[in-house]
Amino acid sequence: MRPTEPSYDRGTVTLHWLTAALVTVLWLIGTFLEDLLPKGVLRSGVWSAHFDLGLVLAVVLVAFMAWRRTGGRRLPIEDAGPLHRVAKGTHAALYLLLLLIVALGIANAFVRGVHLIGPVDLPKLGDPEWRKPLTRWHGLAAHLLMALALFHSAAALAHLDQDALGEHRVGELATAMEALGV
Repeated sequence: MRPTEPSYDRGTVTLHWLTAALVTVLWLIGTFLEDLLPKGVLRSGVWSAHFDLGLVLAVVLVAFMAWRRTGGRRLPIEDAGPLHRVAKGTHAALYLLLLLIVALGIANAFVRGVHLIGPVDLPKLGDPEWRKPLTRWHGLAAHLLMALALFHSAAALAHLDQDALGEHRVGELATAMEALGV
């Protein structure tokens, strides 16, 4: 990226990467914990950390959405064509999936009455029969989110690569023009 190009502000970048890191850690725990750790204190502690980090994600997500609405820098649209619409749709789907996952996770935490790290225990609320469906839907939404996040990451890398390639070619053209005395 050239220094003169507009870029996202520090708050937006920080909240983006904090969200990405939390989602990745939560997905890894939720996907692989049962296979890696035997039942016991350690596994229960990691599950508690999963719920704690999920609540942190909920706070970060609300802060991120508020920041994007009020203080976050919006970049100018480079191309209002179909790729822009795909990007907007992808971002909307990412936010919707994040909200769905957080809501399902909070509902699941209350149905289970989980112990959080520290002195906080959530009360058991709701029908215990909802545990399995909530867990299943929460996991499915998390897998969909990760697939969409992978697509988002690949598109971002392709965009960066395209920018770098474009800069490289412009640089080559400038060098060639200088050599020709133009």
